[in-house]
Amino acid sequence: MAAVVAGPLVGQEEPRWIFPEQRRVEVRPPERLPHAAIPYSARPRTVSDQQNSVEAWQLSLDDAIRVALANARVVRVLAGVTAVSTGSTIYDPAIANTTIDEARSRFDPLLTIDNVFNRAETPIGAFDPIDPDRAVIRGLRDDSYLFSTGVSQQNVTGGVGALTFNSATSRQRPGDFPLNPQTRSDVDLSYTQPLLSGHGVAANLAPIVIARISTERSFFQFKDSTQELVRSVIEGYWNLVYARTDRWARQQQVEQARFAFERATARKQADLADSAEVAQTRVAYANFRATLIAAEANVFDREAALRNVMGLPPNDERELVPISLPQTDRFGADWEQLVLLAEERRPDIIELKLILEADRQQLIIARNQSQPRLDAVARYRWNGLDGLMPNNSLISTSAGAYTDWTLGVNFSVPLGLRAARAGVRRQELLIARDQANLNQGVHAAVHDLATVLRQQANAFEQYLAYQETRGAASTNLEQQFAEYRSGRVNFILVVQAIADWGNAVSSEAQALMQYNISLASLERESGTILETHGITFLEERFGAVGPKAIFGGRVDPHTECYPAAERPTSNFPRYADGEQPSEDSFDLTTPYNLRSDPGATP
Repeated sequence: MAAVVAGPLVGQEEPRWIFPEQRRVEVRPPERLPHAAIPYSARPRTVSDQQNSVEAWQLSLDDAIRVALANARVVRVLAGVTAVSTGSTIYDPAIANTTIDEARSRFDPLLTIDNVFNRAETPIGAFDPIDPDRAVIRGLRDDSYLFSTGVSQQNVTGGVGALTFNSATSRQRPGDFPLNPQTRSDVDLSYTQPLLSGHGVAANLAPIVIARISTERSFFQFKDSTQELVRSVIEGYWNLVYARTDRWARQQQVEQARFAFERATARKQADLADSAEVAQTRVAYANFRATLIAAEANVFDREAALRNVMGLPPNDERELVPISLPQTDRFGADWEQLVLLAEERRPDIIELKLILEADRQQLIIARNQSQPRLDAVARYRWNGLDGLMPNNSLISTSAGAYTDWTLGVNFSVPLGLRAARAGVRRQELLIARDQANLNQGVHAAVHDLATVLRQQANAFEQYLAYQETRGAASTNLEQQFAEYRSGRVNFILVVQAIADWGNAVSSEAQALMQYNISLASLERESGTILETHGITFLEERFGAVGPKAIFGGRVDPHTECYPAAERPTSNFPRYADGEQPSEDSFDLTTPYNLRSDPGATP
C-alpha cells in the first residue's frame, strides 16, 4: 500500500510539457498550510480557577445585542451552552446579486473584430512547353488579409440584429490577373426574429426575474439568521441571569448548611448533641456544596455561551454582569394580528413565496420552449470590389451597385415535442408542490405561534406560583430552624426546608427568565424581532472593475462601486437597565435565620 506523503510547499501544480499520471496521494503537512488569525483570549474561568480579580463588565441587554450585531460577519446562533455558525454571512446577498448582471448580459451588444493574415502556396504540375514529354512544377502564391468587424445584439423580444463589415485583400503571383491586388468588401445587415419558441418579452426577461428572486431569497435567508441571532442573544442573556440567581440561592443553601454543621459541632463539643446530628449536618453541608459547584459551573457555561454568540473570546479578563431588568408584566397578544404578521413578515414564509414566484417564471420559460422553432430572417448585403489593374490604375465599384438580400422563414420542431412537454409538466408539478410547501409553512407558523403563546402563559403562571412558593418556603425555613434550635425537630426537616427554599428561589428566576425568552421567541416567530429592536440593514459597497476599466478608463470609486455586504445596523435602546446586577431584581435577601444570627453557637 502506498503511504500518504508530503507534497509541495504550496498547493499548486508544477508546469510541465507532458504531465505524468498521479499515482500516489500527496498531502501537505498541516504546519505548511497558511496560518489563520487567532483572536486573543485569556485562559478560561472554571470552578477550579475562578479568577475572582477580573474586572466586572456591567452589560445591558441592548449592548449585548449591539455587540453581537457588530461581530456578525458570520451569523451565530445559540445551541445549548455553546453557539454554532448558521453558515450565513453578510456577504451572501451581495454574492447572489451578481447573478442579475450575469442574466442581463445576454442582452449586451457583442462586438467582434477579426484580423487574419494568410499565405497559401500551392504547387501544381504542368506540361513543359518546350518538351511535351516532360512536366514542370509551378506554384501559385496567394497572400491575403482578412478583416471582419461587427456588432450584434439580442433584444427583449428574442430577436437578434447584426451589422458586420468584411474585407478580404489578396495578391497573387506569379502571373497576370485583371486585378492584382484586389479587395472584396461587404457590409452585412441581418435580423432574426423568433415567432414561436424564443419569442416574447416575458420569456426572455424571466431569467433576470429569477436572478432577482434569488437575490431576495438570499437576503431573507440572511435576515432569518439575523433574527435568530438576536433571539439567541436574548436567550443567552436571560439564561446567564438565571444561572447567577441560581448560584446565589445555592450559596445561601451552603451558608445555611454550614451554619447548621458548625452549630452541631459546637453542641457536640459541649456534650449537647451526639455524633449522628453532626454526621447528618455534615452530609447536608457537603451535598449543598456539590450543588453550588454545579451552579457555579453553569454560570461559567452560560457566560461562555453568551460570549460565543456575541462574537467575544471565552475570556477577555472581564466578567459579564447583566444589569437589564426582566419584564414582569403579563403580555396580552392579539392572536389574529400575530397570525397576519407571521404570514407577512416571517422570512421563511417569504422565502417559500419567492420560490413559488421563481417556479412561475420557470413555467413561462418551459411553455415558451415547448413551441416549435419558427424564425423570420431578413438580410441585406452591400458588396464591393476594388483593385489594381495591369496599367497600375485603380478601379472600384460604385456604392450600392451590387447588393444581396434574403428574406425567409425557418421552421424546425422535434416531432412530438416530448422533452419540452415533459418540462412543462414537471414545472407545473413543481408549482403544485411548492404551493403545498407554502401552505404547510403557514400552517407550521401558526402552530409555532400557538406553542410560544402556551409556553409564555405557562412560564408567567409558574412565575406567579413560584413567587408564592418562595414566600412559603422562606417562612417554613424560619420555622424549621427555630424548631431545630429548640431541639423539637430532627435536622432532616431543616435540610428539606433549605432545599425547598433554594429550589423556590431558583424556580422563580427560571420561570421569569423563560417568560422573557418567550417574549423574544414570540417576536421571532412573528418575524418582527428586528423591527421591534430597530434593526435594519445597511448596504456596504466596494470598488471593483467597471466597464470603463476594461478599456483602460479610470475607475471612479464613487461610481464604480457594487454591493459588498448587508450589515445589520445597531439596535435601538429598548430594555430597562438597573444600577445593580439583574439578579438583584429578585429581592435576593439573606434568609432570616442567617441575618439574625450569622455566627450563632448554642
